[in-house]
Amino acid sequence: DHRDLHSFPTRRSSDLKRTLNLSKGGNMKVAKTVVVGLSGGVDSAVAAMLLKEQGWHVLGLFMKNWEDDDSDEYCSSRQDLVDVMSLADVIGIDVEVVNFAAEYKERVFAHFLKEYQLGRTPNPDVLCNSEIKFSAFLEHALSIGADCIATGHYAGVREFAGTFQLLKAEDGTKDQSYFLHRLNQQQLAKTLFPLAGLYKREVRKIAEAAGLHVALKKDSTGICFIGERPFKDFLMRYLPRQKGEIRSLDDDRLLGEHDGVAYHTIGQRKGLHIGGVKGGRSGDGGDHDAWFVARKDIASNTLYVVQGHAHPALLTDELRAEDLSWVAGRAAHTHWVYTARTRYRQADAACEIERIDADACLIRFAEPQWAVTPGQSVVIYESRVCLGGGVIA
Repeated sequence: DHRDLHSFPTRRSSDLKRTLNLSKGGNMKVAKTVVVGLSGGVDSAVAAMLLKEQGWHVLGLFMKNWEDDDSDEYCSSRQDLVDVMSLADVIGIDVEVVNFAAEYKERVFAHFLKEYQLGRTPNPDVLCNSEIKFSAFLEHALSIGADCIATGHYAGVREFAGTFQLLKAEDGTKDQSYFLHRLNQQQLAKTLFPLAGLYKREVRKIAEAAGLHVALKKDSTGICFIGERPFKDFLMRYLPRQKGEIRSLDDDRLLGEHDGVAYHTIGQRKGLHIGGVKGGRSGDGGDHDAWFVARKDIASNTLYVVQGHAHPALLTDELRAEDLSWVAGRAAHTHWVYTARTRYRQADAACEIERIDADACLIRFAEPQWAVTPGQSVVIYESRVCLGGGVIA
């Protein structure tokens, strides 16, 4: 389990490419080839198995995206690779290990740090999907002669009226279309989502019936470079501590001290260490209501908080979105009624769009939304179809 990632007996790109070329060289009909991104979890394993059962020529690929601090204590990449190689033996497929750490650091992590320095709260999973999993991974798969790629994401894709649409998954509790909203037509045209119509419980049953040892493996949470460690501790390694004041937004009272506004996010409750302070306006009607981050002033390095989950300062009925990305390659209609999410696992909220310019729009909600956070993604839907979205400004 503790061997170096590159010590596993995987097949090189040149070997896989040679195999594909040989298989396509004859006159007999040959199955199309799909490269499946394997994570070591149950979802991607079942995705690969289902595609093989459907007649695809399946190759597995394990992506290593982080190297700075991948000790076993916090990052599970070593054990994940052990699981991948074991699963590949059971399913009967070849696996290649590819290192995308340089691309990840340049395209995802650099942006992640920059956003936190500016006081925003970015979503690296969204960028990782568009820049690594469906860009660098896709390019690599096509370069070795594959026809398309597949992942274990809970989402769907279909071609409709000449356009590829990104769809919500059948299992609404696991739907990951929010994280995939920046995928474009070229990427979706070459992508399969085998789990689109399955519920998580069904996926685990399929894995168990097939004898896959990861059938009951716990789902991974968070980002590999952070893992299960305290988020603030990780961020402090890259962004220096800068102490400042925590003040009440309602009456400007000094309530405490923080280590840096970058370490906090809108709507945050835990980790403020001011729970014992009484008084001030209480959104839920009591002096002992919890405090929540409502505003971050980067210029003065001040964190402003309010008391009570329902405090008006935590609610907003409109937002500005920038860095827009539309799945169909064209913007959604203005002043039509859509739904949107401003965070993952949020219920869809009715809204309408007012275009500002080519790369920004105003989104107005029918009902106020809680803790809308700059840097996070707002994702627009029309029924089951994910239209795209942008970054909350």
